[in-house]
Amino acid sequence: GGGLIRPYEAALRTRIKDGVQVTSTIPMRPPEWERPAACDGKCQGGRLASSDTLSTQRAQTLPVRMSYPRGLPPVCSDRYSAVTCRAVSTEVMAETTETAAPEWKANIDFKAIRENFEAVQKNADNRKAAADVAKVVDLYNQYLELKYQSDELRQERNQAAAKMKGKMDADVRAALVAEGKALKEKGAALDEKLSALENALQIEGQKVPNKTHPDVPIGGEENANLRSEVGQQRKFDFPVQDHLALGEKLKLLNFEDGAAVAGNKFYYLQNAGALLELALVNWTMNKVVAKGYTPYMTPDLVRATVLEKCGFQPRMANTQVYSVEGMDLCLAGTAEIPLGGLYMDKVIDEADLPIRMAAFGHCFRTEAGAAGSASKGLYRVHQFSKVETFVISTPEQSDALHEELISMEEQLFAELGLHFKVLDMPSHDLGAPAYRKFDIECWMPGMERYGEISSASNCTDYQARRLNIRYRPKGTEKDKKGKVKKAPLQFTHTLNATACAVPRMIIAILENFQQEDGSVIVPEVLRPYLGGMEKIEPPAQK
Repeated sequence: GGGLIRPYEAALRTRIKDGVQVTSTIPMRPPEWERPAACDGKCQGGRLASSDTLSTQRAQTLPVRMSYPRGLPPVCSDRYSAVTCRAVSTEVMAETTETAAPEWKANIDFKAIRENFEAVQKNADNRKAAADVAKVVDLYNQYLELKYQSDELRQERNQAAAKMKGKMDADVRAALVAEGKALKEKGAALDEKLSALENALQIEGQKVPNKTHPDVPIGGEENANLRSEVGQQRKFDFPVQDHLALGEKLKLLNFEDGAAVAGNKFYYLQNAGALLELALVNWTMNKVVAKGYTPYMTPDLVRATVLEKCGFQPRMANTQVYSVEGMDLCLAGTAEIPLGGLYMDKVIDEADLPIRMAAFGHCFRTEAGAAGSASKGLYRVHQFSKVETFVISTPEQSDALHEELISMEEQLFAELGLHFKVLDMPSHDLGAPAYRKFDIECWMPGMERYGEISSASNCTDYQARRLNIRYRPKGTEKDKKGKVKKAPLQFTHTLNATACAVPRMIIAILENFQQEDGSVIVPEVLRPYLGGMEKIEPPAQK
């Protein structure tokens, strides 16, 4: 008594009798728990101690549950985190609120989450993710227990069915029939509870974000690490104009008619503005294809489930996703989504990895909550064109490929003559899929600040586990009996990077290469794609 209980005590299972299950511990919330006054295997609950990472609202007494084998009470030891134990009935344990079944199931490693729940919760907190890891673990333990009961009941049904074979007295047969019927009804009720529990487990489990690279800084955007800086800010000897003023005077942009036709934050590119988009796209595609990336033109509409599997949230409030009413379709916010979906539910030979792809696509985003001068003009719009690169690899290849992607981006923007910084983004800035993300921010003199023009993310196996993209490793292995067989399938890693987000690139070019007379010098590498045009000037008056 008075000791502490190991949070992962009891991976073993035992038969439940008399409808009662004795359970040991897993905290309903992570870390530090106050030690109960006494612990003899029958504690009533623990109180969560206050900590810097947890709000005082979470410091409350909560029940905790984790199965341990009958006859093997929890082991108390001061070496382990303080958690508590109690007895709960099978009915209480299995009780779940009615939960809508998810439309798809992710291949989440719940066992790893349970074994490392404190680290997983800390990672989620560091990323500002709305994940309740202790709840996931609690649901998983309940699921395993019900699964065990279901398997046991199935064996009993098989045994009962076997007894029905052969001749027997009518009363004996009637008793066996009644027993079989009762077992069938019990099994149906158990399966219903198991299904509801699995649905709840999936919903909560899908809120857990990816792991985080150990070198990622913790905190907000101000904590980003500078990896490198290319070029210098241009010094102007005349008043600098922003891209919106330049675009209107050069007749490249038309937001007024865009708003009349499609709504606020839609626009027309015209004259040299339209040609500049085509030049940027073609130049970028030629560059990445020359580096071994297969070119694609992707669908603009994708199924909502594919979008969710890539880590986007079309059904949440303030979503960035446009959905088609009455259909399970959404407008893609990036070509990353249809490129990832291209290999959904497929098995790839290891010899074929890595797979490098590049796609031109239209991107649609609601930009809910975006406002202010930072969203001015082309910087934040509802529709734009982009060249996106996407890579599928083995786990061993992904770190090097991440470096390849960011290096390729640096080369592209350096050839355009831009001044930019490369940042290793902090934990608060990582979306759920990203293990690590590098951003490139370009100096935009008209906006008087640096603005993001690109990012490169390593998503490790987060998307692959949801899209079910696997590969067959080379070679063979032996099973327990010494029989040679193929190596088991493994989940791939996925990476993505923006090679050219057209509106941001137009901002950078117009503002950095503007001249005193209001014209704009065309970067040399783009001139062959603009018919030799060296300078953008107002179109000639007719």
